Amino acid sequence: MHRNFEVLKTIASLQIGEVAYIAEEALDYIPLKLLEMGCLPGAEVRLIQIAPLKDPIYILVNGSHLAIRQATAKKISILKESFIDEG
Repeated sequence: MHRNFEVLKTIASLQIGEVAYIAEEALDYIPLKLLEMGCLPGAEVRLIQIAPLKDPIYILVNGSHLAIRQATAKKISILKESFIDEG
């Protein structure tokens, strides 16, 4: 089995419970406050919940629960891990 990373769109494109990793390209678009809380390229991010009016969304990053606005989530590109069976 081979690990492969495919570029998804952004954190905003995740479904509840889905896991992805923050892409290196996202570094310029992540607010300093989120960088200080561990939202760094390569960090695992999981969508936990979406507020009733679709904003904010709640994510889990490095063991911390964070609420971020959809506008911010749409700027942060992610990579999704997939496995390819080469057998």
